Amino acid sequence: MVTEVRRDMLQRMRIKGGKKLIGTIPISGSKNLSLPAMMAAIMTDKPLLLRNVPRLADVLSAMDLLNYIGVDVNWADSNSLELRCGSIKTTEAPYDYVRKMRASILTLGPLVARFKKASVSLPGGCAIGTRGVDLHIKALQQLGAEVEVENGYINATAPDGLRGCDINFTTPSVTGTENALMAAALANGTSRILNAAMEPEVIEFANLLNMMGANIVGHGSPIITIEGVESVRGASFEIMPDRIEAGTYAIAAVVTSGRVLLKGCVQDHLSSFLETVRSVGGICEPVADGILVYREQDEIRPISICTAQYPGFPTDLQAQYMVLMTIANGASSVTENIFENRFMHVPELCRMGANISVIGRTATVVGAHELSGAQVMATDLRASVSLVIAGLVAKGETVVNRLYHLDRGYENIEDKLNNCGAEVERLNV
Repeated sequence: MVTEVRRDMLQRMRIKGGKKLIGTIPISGSKNLSLPAMMAAIMTDKPLLLRNVPRLADVLSAMDLLNYIGVDVNWADSNSLELRCGSIKTTEAPYDYVRKMRASILTLGPLVARFKKASVSLPGGCAIGTRGVDLHIKALQQLGAEVEVENGYINATAPDGLRGCDINFTTPSVTGTENALMAAALANGTSRILNAAMEPEVIEFANLLNMMGANIVGHGSPIITIEGVESVRGASFEIMPDRIEAGTYAIAAVVTSGRVLLKGCVQDHLSSFLETVRSVGGICEPVADGILVYREQDEIRPISICTAQYPGFPTDLQAQYMVLMTIANGASSVTENIFENRFMHVPELCRMGANISVIGRTATVVGAHELSGAQVMATDLRASVSLVIAGLVAKGETVVNRLYHLDRGYENIEDKLNNCGAEVERLNV
């Protein structure tokens, strides 16, 4: 059964702690691949079918934005989207749509590449850092577009089309690489993305573009080469499992001393993270249909981590990992190297009894503290799920407020947890 995505900002989640997670959790399709894949529909007037798309608030926001532009977007079945971009209504992505999620910036590259112009509001999403759009702007400028930022909008034009070039990123950027891939795929000539992002989502996105008729090689390495083509076609494409969702539930299994099969999880997408989970005392066994995660020993070892670009420890799993360290036997540190404001969950965890101090980009966690249920407030997507995990292991009852963040990235989370023995309930205020 497909659960409708809630968009009520006043909903809360009540969690009764102390239950071990035991069972199977099917991993949904990747949010961070679904969103750019949807934007790729702008590149062609042929139909694009995306399978295994999660029903998330961010996906619904992307559908709203694409429908506004003039892309025909509909659910073909419970988790498949049909998209077709014939004659569009506008090349503007306005503030009211874009403010809801940062991935809206991914309309910029395909609109300029195919329709020669775009006006895209500066994006919103989680308040976890500046995440400036300068890499996207510089990439388009290098490809020959005229770009101005005024009145909160990025205005780009390329009346004679884009031309191939070297695009040199000062730091790897997932959305920057994806925007550049779409723009360069329809540019005239050869382009190279230097210092490209290497995440599995980027690799799969390039695979989708190649299936649509693009000519891309080198994805998965720091240098991607794109030979521009005149046009691309439609395709039928399967969205990979969400590695961040899988990592989240892996931590939940270890925190609760549970035993959970992460059905569909791909080990190669989480190698660095899984090695860390093993180091703290978790067992991660690859099986035929996923990864089995559990722990046999009582003690969690304190292991310090630093977030890094792929293949390093994912920033999107930092908040969840910190919960694990609050019950470790000793002190550890968590250093956030990607986003400067990604410790907003720390005060909420401390309300639950955690002992965490922050200096600059490093949080020191003194473990072996029992967490206690409390009223807490979600501040962003990954912080919200970290509070849910804390509630699973805490003594008593936890209520997570501002639940809409959670619905942006986790499909049917209460059903998945309850099916493994948790006591989780969604509440209307």
